[in-house]
Amino acid sequence: MRHSKFIAILVTFSALAQQQQTQTQPVALPAGQMAKFSTTSNLVVVDVTITDKSGKPVDNLTKENFTILEDGKPQKISVFDLQKLSIESEPPPPLTLADQHEVPPAPKTTITADSPGQVQYHNKRLMAFFFDFSSMGIPEQLRAQEAALDYLNKKITKDDVVAIMLYASTLMVKTDFTSDRNVLYDIIKGLPIGEMSELAGMADTGDEDSEDTGAAFVADESEFNIFNTDRKLAAIEKASRMLAALPEKKALIYFAGGLAKTGVDNQAQLEASINAAVKANVAIYPIDTRGLSADPPGGGASKAGSRGSGNFNGSSINSQRAAANNSQETMATLAADTGGKAFLDSNDLSLGIEKAQHEIQSYYVMGYYATNTAEDGKYRKITVKLNNALSAKIEHRPGYYGAKNWAKFNAQDKDQQLKEALSAGDPLTDIPIVLEVDYFRVARTGYFVPVSVKVPGSVVEFAGKSGAKYTQLDFVGQIQDETKKVVGNVIDNIRVKLDAETAAKTASKSFQYDAGFMLPPGKYRMKFLVRENISGKMGTFDTRFVVPDLSAETSGLKLSTVIWSGQRETLKAAVGVAGHLSKKEVAANPLIVDDVKVVPNITRVFRRRQNLLVNFDVYDARPDPADAKSRKVRVTMSLFNEKGHKAFEVGPIEASQLAETRPETVPVQFQVPLKGLAPGRYICQINVLDEVGRKFAFPRSPMIITQ
Repeated sequence: MRHSKFIAILVTFSALAQQQQTQTQPVALPAGQMAKFSTTSNLVVVDVTITDKSGKPVDNLTKENFTILEDGKPQKISVFDLQKLSIESEPPPPLTLADQHEVPPAPKTTITADSPGQVQYHNKRLMAFFFDFSSMGIPEQLRAQEAALDYLNKKITKDDVVAIMLYASTLMVKTDFTSDRNVLYDIIKGLPIGEMSELAGMADTGDEDSEDTGAAFVADESEFNIFNTDRKLAAIEKASRMLAALPEKKALIYFAGGLAKTGVDNQAQLEASINAAVKANVAIYPIDTRGLSADPPGGGASKAGSRGSGNFNGSSINSQRAAANNSQETMATLAADTGGKAFLDSNDLSLGIEKAQHEIQSYYVMGYYATNTAEDGKYRKITVKLNNALSAKIEHRPGYYGAKNWAKFNAQDKDQQLKEALSAGDPLTDIPIVLEVDYFRVARTGYFVPVSVKVPGSVVEFAGKSGAKYTQLDFVGQIQDETKKVVGNVIDNIRVKLDAETAAKTASKSFQYDAGFMLPPGKYRMKFLVRENISGKMGTFDTRFVVPDLSAETSGLKLSTVIWSGQRETLKAAVGVAGHLSKKEVAANPLIVDDVKVVPNITRVFRRRQNLLVNFDVYDARPDPADAKSRKVRVTMSLFNEKGHKAFEVGPIEASQLAETRPETVPVQFQVPLKGLAPGRYICQINVLDEVGRKFAFPRSPMIITQ
């Protein structure tokens, strides 16, 4: 095995498909209903629930009854407030004639905090109903709607205030927190049942336990499943950041028909969502809207049977059960790590709302100014005790991470931090990153493996008081083979300098970093880390990939990875470059043609004003009988909409010329304008035919087209 060789690294400045926003979290709380506390960096707020042996809340304690310890050291309680909540349901008031003619007020469609640092909802239970329609089929959406209406009619208390959020293609706040039942009833009754229900099921992965739809070819759409689940988890993160504006304890009632991860690929976004909820004082209470369901062998009436022998050897039913358990495990993780509880396998969904309601009973809001003022970013353990030998059950968050002054880290500290982060088992999520690994055959047993990493510009900070702005980004990557031997490394620091006008636009842009390796065929694991050196924020990405062996004779046509792109950049346009590329290195990179670099679109999200750029290589096509140096490769491309109808077709396109730097390779490059397509989700299929060798291939990929 030849050791991997570093080929090329550059940073390009490209459009970002999804802009992320950061919000400031208030950390000051009142001691009384009208009091305010100035915001300081070392004020720590803790919500403490005290219950007796029978589970009833204890609400007659004073500040003197408590002791708070941080890392074993006593802290002075400076903030103390009791939130006293009722659990007795309140029937709706009798409807009068005037009420029937009164027009209900228009709901507020943003989560608002009247005064940062002040309890806005004193003695109120804050419950946010989050309807994830993208994870529910139509029957599940109807059950969630019915459960919410049943709660409003029978179980709401005088202390309950409810906000309603809906996630379909985007996250929408249907109403801010309100106790007006008419407003809540009208919104829930008017939910768009059926919207985005087609995304509830997992896309086909092509394994033998998948349903047999009768199609001649089934694409492996695992990448789409990863992207789809990440979007759902990101919506939870965004909702938590919205709720962070309110310092009170909050319950997020998450209605979903399961939330299935794809292996460890969604772990980073899951951690980011959990961290956002914990920081925002949000407890997540997932409710599985599928209810109690059976698993008939081979699937129910709404699903086709297995395409393999799974119905006979038991693997089909095992696969169904494992998929259901996986989707519930993610929901249970969200609940356990945020202090909530999951409600699963029950047809009475309103009981799940009631259980979440009873979980938030009377509690104490306490705060202290931490005596440990070191800005080292380390974890601090919180312990709350009762004085005078009082006996009761105490619940509170276990601790928090202190502030970190990145400016005080020396070079050794920074290097050690990178080593620890790269070897850590849990992902870092301060910087969200996406990564794509591709492959191209450049020799009989050698493959060029380009790696593309995208970092949102909204999370990158710049330094410089006036004029030009700059930032520094660390990129660290490691590739291991099946024996866990390191076969590839990249360690690089890139300084990016921009003029003030361009730097101001980075929130809607992204930085894309490209590296390349030479690898033989095999299975690999890559872990990649990005650190921004102005604030010290980091993010990691962990993925497994396969470089196939294309030397053996196969029945199908051999192809490289298909590169889907929306832009090209000249090498001179890079805003930061590590080293200089030799002519040989440029010639060996299939993504660089005439000093112009194809920028892979990792998220597969395109705008209508863009052109879709398609690049891939065809290997070992049979020579044209009329010209031994020519090949006869025919290419067409079709786009299918969500209903399976063909929305667009391109071709046929002829490709005949061999590449000069890659043996027996026919490069294929073409572009398609997208302006004639309606926004939405599509499946793009490329049909490649070797007319002489009578072999074909038809790779597919999901994509999204926006305005």
